[in-house]
Amino acid sequence: MNLSKNWLADFVDVSDISAKDYCDRMTDTGSKVECFEELAADIENVIVARIIKITPHENSDHLQICQVDIGKEVVQIVTGAQNVFEGAIVPAAIPVAKLPGDITIKAGKLRGVDSNCMLCSMGELGLNEHDMPGKEPNGILILDEDFADKIGMDICEALMLRDTVVEFEITSNRPDCLSVIGLARESAVSFGKELKLHTPSVKCVQDGDKIENYLSVKIDAPDLCQRYMARVVKNVKIAPSPLWLRMRLRASGVRPINNIVDITNYVMLEYGQPMHAFDYSCLDGSSIIVRRASDNEKFISLDDQAHELDSSMLVIADKEKAVALAGVMGGANSEIKDNTATVVFESACFLGTSVRVTAKKNGMRTESSARYEKGLDPENCYGGLERACELIELLGAGEVVNGIIDVYPEKKAPVQLDFDPCVINAFLGTDISENQMIDILTTLDCKVENGKITVPSFRSDLGCMNDIAEEIARIYGYNNIVSTRIKAETTQGGRTPKQKFELSVENAMCGMGLDQIQTFSFISPKYYDKIRLPENSSLRNSVVISNPLGEDTSVMRTTALPSILEVLARNYNFKNENVGLFEIATVYIPTTPDKLPEENKVLSIGMYGDCDFYTLKGVCENLLKLASIDNYSISSCSDNACFHPGRCAKLSIGEKIVGTLGEIHPLVLGNYDINTPVYAAEIDFDAIFNSMKAEKQYKPLPKYPATTRDFSFVCDEALEVGTIFAEAKKAGGKLVEDVALFDIYRGPQVGENKKSVSIRVTLRASDRTLTVEEAEKTGSKILNALQNSLSITLRA
Repeated sequence: MNLSKNWLADFVDVSDISAKDYCDRMTDTGSKVECFEELAADIENVIVARIIKITPHENSDHLQICQVDIGKEVVQIVTGAQNVFEGAIVPAAIPVAKLPGDITIKAGKLRGVDSNCMLCSMGELGLNEHDMPGKEPNGILILDEDFADKIGMDICEALMLRDTVVEFEITSNRPDCLSVIGLARESAVSFGKELKLHTPSVKCVQDGDKIENYLSVKIDAPDLCQRYMARVVKNVKIAPSPLWLRMRLRASGVRPINNIVDITNYVMLEYGQPMHAFDYSCLDGSSIIVRRASDNEKFISLDDQAHELDSSMLVIADKEKAVALAGVMGGANSEIKDNTATVVFESACFLGTSVRVTAKKNGMRTESSARYEKGLDPENCYGGLERACELIELLGAGEVVNGIIDVYPEKKAPVQLDFDPCVINAFLGTDISENQMIDILTTLDCKVENGKITVPSFRSDLGCMNDIAEEIARIYGYNNIVSTRIKAETTQGGRTPKQKFELSVENAMCGMGLDQIQTFSFISPKYYDKIRLPENSSLRNSVVISNPLGEDTSVMRTTALPSILEVLARNYNFKNENVGLFEIATVYIPTTPDKLPEENKVLSIGMYGDCDFYTLKGVCENLLKLASIDNYSISSCSDNACFHPGRCAKLSIGEKIVGTLGEIHPLVLGNYDINTPVYAAEIDFDAIFNSMKAEKQYKPLPKYPATTRDFSFVCDEALEVGTIFAEAKKAGGKLVEDVALFDIYRGPQVGENKKSVSIRVTLRASDRTLTVEEAEKTGSKILNALQNSLSITLRA
């Protein structure tokens, strides 16, 4: 929002405050200033002058010698411009003069004739055809006779060019500050100045003509249009706006067009109320209907761009067609033209979200839509409409017809909040008196009565006690608030049990020589093919990202195996010989369409180089020991297509499978261009945590000696050694301290599809030394159990 200080002076006097001090204070009170600019500061010693006499130059066929009255004297100027004439009022640069673009004008000679000044064009003064309508753009600027009494006056004063423009960054919750009046209100409060608001006054025609003779208004979409007001102006005279109005628009960054259009822009800037003017002759059926657009409805906007509308958009229409996109831009079919005789002024309040959707879909964000998007005050419609009609009468641009059409479906009740100074002081850590708070709120147009605050309609951002406290704090002055220690009780921070366990797992993994990595949770669906995931696998059912960065990041992973293989492949390509990695990753398992996916943590491990299957198995077992889990088992798995069928195992806790570990399938390694065995594991981290024993029991070192018994068996090739271990421990009971494998033999001596397994059972009692009889008895029990349960035979 660009604010002209000349315009601001209509409402609050800040002439005694420098531009820098003004900007600093406004920023301190919450109206952030980006920068300020002194307009026409680069123009010096250019005055209003009149040409008295013109004679031809003796040494040139295109130069003319002008005698020019500059007020205090007559000077001679040589010019090549052909549009000057005797009696013309022109801007003259008196040496030493400065013009925009760092141009300096000095006295000199042209073809031997003295020239003490220079006549200036519009471009040399930084003006254009919109600033000075009807003037010659390529010649000397010829001023109207209205400037006859300003001969000798500084041109910047005469043309109202001097101004200070302050650029504000208005936050989205303060649409009221997107106006001169809104910023004037903030300025008055910030500097303790009087705010002078003008109530528009419209005389209207005296011939008894009424608006009902011209127009009717109907709102078919009250959910998108909160209020719609209209007035009619007849006998319109389209002409350029007066200089003061054009210069104010120019300072605000708005291009002047004609008096009717300029009035709508002027009111939008002054009141913050976007307006639109329709050519009444273009409205079929003398009616305005505020409705939703039809799907595929065609519309051509004022900028001559064609648009295809849909039912999510709100339009202003007559009985036949749409004549404007509500809150965005008018239509070319109702544009104000030079021959327009009757105008309908619209002042309405549309739903901000609807305007934003319409503007975005059509790619046409405007000054109007930018204001509506933030949510405007329906009560402001009346003041804006009356101000526009007042300007019509002030400029002599037409006659205002009696009556106003005001369709207001549902008027909102004022917002009322509790006023409790003690709570506000406790919240701010201040000691502001109640009377001082009331004074501040009153200057902000809030009414404080009987412990209640009535919020003005234009302050939609005030909705709770915290908002009121912020208003008091910013006007009171943040710099005036004394620093104090925090008085409230605080909650001591700390990690949850799961976070502590996760940290301990990370430390343990790093202690075993693995490096921690972190990968993206979104992957490409092609990754599932690279790890040979079956087509009917439930893991292929992934959460699809609606706005992915690309195909490689289009779905949320359901397994972390592709992620760690990508990192291993990168390290392999970098010629790293021994690599061990781990990640506590998150996977996303879809549930139902109306619910968020399940976010599960998995421990992903990958390694190659100086390692084998048993290295990986040892890492997994150490993890289980860390969690004090002893009821686990590791058994072979041959149906996982990602792993080598004969070198893969599943990890179970009780009856529940919680992970898979093994050597990656050679075909998978081929997809990653890895030519060395890779070992990987994926373990359900949440299941490990849930099975963890929170309390660890102390177990003293054994006081009594152990004894061992060795057994060699012949069994089927398919029988797993882990099954033999489990059965031996079960049969031996509490006396079995450990079971270990020390030999496996395959050969003709044991038979086809058979193998010889030799195990060592360690027996120990915690309270005594075992006797030979006890050891033999336990050994026999183990042997009988193995022979009976697993159908194995003792090797001779």
